[in-house]
Amino acid sequence: MHGSSDAPAGVDKGTDILGHPRGLAFIIFTEAWERFSYYGMQALLVLYMASYLLTPEHVGNVAGFGAFRAMLEAVVGPLGTTALAAQIFGLYGGLIYFTPVIGGWIGDRFMGQRRAVLLGAILMAAGHFLMAFEAAFLFALAALIFGAGMLKGNLAAQVGRLYARTDQRRDTAYSLYNMAINVGAAVAPLVCGTLGEFYGWHYGFGAAGVGMLVGIVIYLKGQHWLPTDSLRARDGDRPSLQPGDGRVIAGILLMFVVAALYWSAQFQVWSIYPLWTRDNVDRAFFGMEMPVTWFQSLDSIAVLALAPVVILYWRWQRNRARERGDLVKVMQGCTVFALAYVWLAAGQALAGEGQVALVWPVLFHFICAIGFLYVGPVMMALVSRTAPEAVNAMMVSAYYLCLFVGGFASGWLGRFYDQLSPAAFWLMHAGVAGAGALIVLVFYRPLRRLLRLD
Repeated sequence: MHGSSDAPAGVDKGTDILGHPRGLAFIIFTEAWERFSYYGMQALLVLYMASYLLTPEHVGNVAGFGAFRAMLEAVVGPLGTTALAAQIFGLYGGLIYFTPVIGGWIGDRFMGQRRAVLLGAILMAAGHFLMAFEAAFLFALAALIFGAGMLKGNLAAQVGRLYARTDQRRDTAYSLYNMAINVGAAVAPLVCGTLGEFYGWHYGFGAAGVGMLVGIVIYLKGQHWLPTDSLRARDGDRPSLQPGDGRVIAGILLMFVVAALYWSAQFQVWSIYPLWTRDNVDRAFFGMEMPVTWFQSLDSIAVLALAPVVILYWRWQRNRARERGDLVKVMQGCTVFALAYVWLAAGQALAGEGQVALVWPVLFHFICAIGFLYVGPVMMALVSRTAPEAVNAMMVSAYYLCLFVGGFASGWLGRFYDQLSPAAFWLMHAGVAGAGALIVLVFYRPLRRLLRLD
């Protein structure tokens, strides 16, 4: 049994709740509302661009868009409306996860993680509200990108700092943290997506901004229970890299390649997949047509439904000394995610020229959920546990580089949607996710040595 005596420096003693430090609850609820705001906008973004903003009647209203498009096409080539929407989404989604590397470094070395999180949350709230104005579209995306950069890595790193480095509860804590992500992600499309699709795009974006404000209030309320900022705790004495830390970082970077392949496949669920769902799926549901954005909720609901099952399964394995290591879990997750795309391709192939039955995308999300639970939280826990103390928050933030690469890659892969059959397009993504599993399999023993897992 883990008591409060296991808590690292800076965490109040006697604060455990349901077996975890009380600060975890405030971080979890802050993250849930931040994700509500982010996924609320994300559910609408590609549809908004492809159906409205990037059409000839409206694109001229966006300040600076002509120069932005020319710069983008100079890099990736000419883009039609659908490909342009996918590439912008991929670039935006990728940068959302690139800037946390810088934000984590600032939080580690200059500002402290608490103030970095608050600054990021304020910028994100401003970005969501700016989305209400067509002319400010690019400025809104910029505010969201830089805000996420300050918030994401610093908030995630605070989860790990609630626990001693040898505390096995860390895996469960990150699983709970990821559950919070999926609570926000499940509710957001139902609220923001429905408002945007049926009442007006800007109502949906405004609701996302309100969600971010709620997250700020919760985080401020929990300040007493959060880990002390490392800069203050050490009175300016900064830790330095130790001999052998470079090999650990090299092992983490190789795992980042695996994660980047996984996220390249995952991002397509948020990019081209809504357009495929809109045009190719029979969405008839109890006498109504299911909104496209509701499938984004289903993706998160599946994670929420299966997360307790996976956590209990891991506990069952742990109690019998049969729990798989993090490397094996990641390999299994990539394999399952590849099978999810094979399933989607099979549904499209069987439908032929007709509409795909609703059961295929519904089960697709549940297969994806298993893959995610074996990759997303496990990778975060692995990096948090193995990264050297001197760069721990920065390395946790650097994990989001994988999502940056995945977002940009998915945007580039989106151009093939108009060139391949839908079934072939999804099989291509099965191959991308499967490549991640193959890398872990081939380099399993060297990775164990580099990461000091032996």
